[in-house]
Parts: sequence; C-alpha cells; structure tokens
Amino acid sequence: MLTSSAIAGLNHVLGDAPWARERLAPFAGRSAAFVLKPLELGLGIDGDGYFTEAATTSPDVVLDLPLASLPKLIGGPDALMADIRISGNADLADTLGFVLRKLRWDGEEALSRLIGDIAAHRSVSVVRSVAGWHRQTARNVVENLAEYLSEEQAVLVKRHALEDLANESAALRDDLARLDKRLQKLESAR
Repeated sequence: MLTSSAIAGLNHVLGDAPWARERLAPFAGRSAAFVLKPLELGLGIDGDGYFTEAATTSPDVVLDLPLASLPKLIGGPDALMADIRISGNADLADTLGFVLRKLRWDGEEALSRLIGDIAAHRSVSVVRSVAGWHRQTARNVVENLAEYLSEEQAVLVKRHALEDLANESAALRDDLARLDKRLQKLESAR
C-alpha cells in the first residue's frame, strides 16, 4: 500500500515534468530500491519514464538512507544527499538523484485546476504565511530556551565566554612558561 501510494504520488508529479520523464525513459525495465530501515520502497521504470512497482527482487541500484539522517530533511532534499549510500548502477543512481532533487510538486497549479487560479493563489499564500509563522515561532522558542538556559539557569555556556576562557588560559600558559624560564635562569646563575 505504501509503495503504490508513493508511486502514484511520484507519477502525479512526473506528469507535469516531461524533462524528468525524458531522463528516466532510457532506463525502462530497470529498478531501484530506496531503503529507510525498516521501510523499503522498490520502484521500476516504464518506457514512458513513469515509475511502476518493481518486478524484481534484485534492484539495479540501492539507495540506503540511515534513519538518523531523517531530521536533515528539514534542510531540504539536498541536505540528505551526503548521507545516502548508493550501490549498483551508477548511471541510474545519478539520474534518479538528479530527478528526485529537481522534481517539485506545484501545489498551486494542481489546486488551480480544482478551484481556479485566484482562489488557488490566495489559498497557497495563506498556507505559506501560516508555515512561515510556525517556522518563526519555532525559531523564537529555540532562541528563548537557549537564552534562558545560558542566562537564567547558567546550564549552557555562551560561545564568547568559552573564547574568553580559552584566551585567558593561553595567556596564563604563556606567562607560566616565561616565569619557568626566568626561574631556570636564576637557578643556573647561582
């Protein structure tokens, strides 16, 4: 069920992206597996460049993403690319990576087919405003929590305080080294 839903969603987005289907079409009959333990999504590619359910148990390429890397998705798909382990056909992996990085769903366009251009534009603007408000609120909460923990409770140490301590420690080390040399000179002069 998850596989068929994912394939339907990807194919919907591919329907509005002929450039992506053109890049995938030469790999017709090949398959790929996306592994995010414990989930595994097997995809095949048909002659038109659309995804199908994989007909084979041995995919041509396997893209494995550690579960611990999932929070990086907040930074966008490009943030995850460094953590993906790829095995198998390099050309297919490169093409899949390019298509999936560049493929974007235009929600406003899809919504405009249902309710019209103006209503879709306004609806998407409202959703973007609400999402922006949520991001800003989350940022404010994190900043306030950090300030509380560093100023009020003194659980966290601020960066400039650590830098000051490091500079003072280095100056003390240098002063001790100079004092030690002076003491050695005085002892040798006796």
